[in-house]
Amino acid sequence: TVAAGCAKEDHFRAPFGPVIPWTVAAGCAKEDHFRAPFGPVIPWTVAAGCAKEDHFRAPFGPTPSSRRGRPAVSPIVAVENLTKRYRRVHAVTDVSFSVRRGSITGFLGPNGSGKTTTLRILLGLVTPTSGHALIDGRGYRELAAPARRVGAVLEPAAYPTRTAADHLRALAIPLRVGRRRTDEVLGLVGLEEAAERAAGSFSLGMRQRLALAGALLGDPELLVLDEPANGLDPEGIRWLRDFLRSWAAEGRTALLSSHVLAEVTQTVDHVVIIDHGRVALDAPMPEIGQGSVTVRTPHADLLADLLADQRAAEAGATTAAAAAASQPGALVHRVGPDELRLPHGWAERVGQVAAEHRIPLVELHTTGPDLEGVFFALTRGDAGGLEAGSHVARPRVAGR
Repeated sequence: TVAAGCAKEDHFRAPFGPVIPWTVAAGCAKEDHFRAPFGPVIPWTVAAGCAKEDHFRAPFGPTPSSRRGRPAVSPIVAVENLTKRYRRVHAVTDVSFSVRRGSITGFLGPNGSGKTTTLRILLGLVTPTSGHALIDGRGYRELAAPARRVGAVLEPAAYPTRTAADHLRALAIPLRVGRRRTDEVLGLVGLEEAAERAAGSFSLGMRQRLALAGALLGDPELLVLDEPANGLDPEGIRWLRDFLRSWAAEGRTALLSSHVLAEVTQTVDHVVIIDHGRVALDAPMPEIGQGSVTVRTPHADLLADLLADQRAAEAGATTAAAAAASQPGALVHRVGPDELRLPHGWAERVGQVAAEHRIPLVELHTTGPDLEGVFFALTRGDAGGLEAGSHVARPRVAGR
């Protein structure tokens, strides 16, 4: 896959390792020959039926982006028309979404929205009234060695008098993994120094790490995590984010629910929002919102006029169009006596104009996608939860 921010002829990310810089061999079309920095020209050809930025086939092996013999194009999780009723209570109603391989998907919703019920159905703990939730095209109970395919944490639980190491060794017995693996996962979650401490003495954040270590024992391809950041301190939340990003970089997949929306924005690739048991939003993170640039200056009016004039001049606008562009609210939004809000990507433009005209800036920063605003707008039915001027693309919206 093309590494983020790179042209496809420059860097490719293998599903099993880091970004590798490949350069186009002289005189070759980029879909034909690539030169690795450490060896000769290797002919890579586009795999049949694939766009060249998606799959390349080496002359000596299968399509690199396939994993364990399965097609990379098939979703690892497919939830279709899932419904669960408890007598008169509809926990989930006609829920459908999918999770693609090598991604981190955030599964969001208010308390009681049906998130945990959906995850429990996916893991074979609850039988649906209708519909299905499949992992690799099969129900969880139909998977061979499911704990080696799926690692799950719904609640951090352990015998309070048992040490962390003994807890993992007990979980490892049915998986037939040895002590080396238990020691390895303790290191992965940062609990190696607490291995001989009783789990009952752990904080909530440490219990969350121990539960994640248990989910990792079988070296699964898919992680299903219910509120994994619950109880973690800021350092622990950052560690979890880095862990999940490296997990996805290896070509593995995570489906997680969370209430920490700011952290979800920095972690996930895709978002599914569920409300009152129905899917309200199913979209990639880049389409949730494009973010904005905030600038504060004592000369806000002058800066706004200069930016509008520059924008109109670049577009070759007519006098009338330039006048329209200069009207407040066209592209530059005044949100305070000394504060402006502009479209995402305008930070450099603002800096250049301010420097050219000697306009002092008190503050200049870029804000990412407004997931929180979208979340509350969808789950409260309140469009006022969105900031003025923000753009939200909402593909595959159901039940609205």
